[in-house]
Amino acid sequence: MPQPRIHPSHAARQAAYRARQRQAREAEMAARGLPRLPAMSAIPGTARWRSAVCQAQMLLETVRTEMEDYHAGRSDAWQGSERGEAFADRLQALDDLLGELEEFGMG
Repeated sequence: MPQPRIHPSHAARQAAYRARQRQAREAEMAARGLPRLPAMSAIPGTARWRSAVCQAQMLLETVRTEMEDYHAGRSDAWQGSERGEAFADRLQALDDLLGELEEFGMG
């Protein structure tokens, strides 16, 4: 015996699937403490680009904070090791990138 249809058409089924996927992405971002992404396609060019750069900067600052906490939580022996120094170099590169983003500004 066939199962009853949940959705009246294939288009409705696809719309429901896309809505479930969007909700899953939003829930994942909320669980990580990340801000909700705006619907930027309706915003004109410069404002949309400024928003995108600002979001990138906020995410990179979050990464920097997490990396600093991770580095500070490791032992002095690890921090002085080759892996620790490579990690510190990546952290410094991230700081440099954030400085360049601040200079970029999109003012």
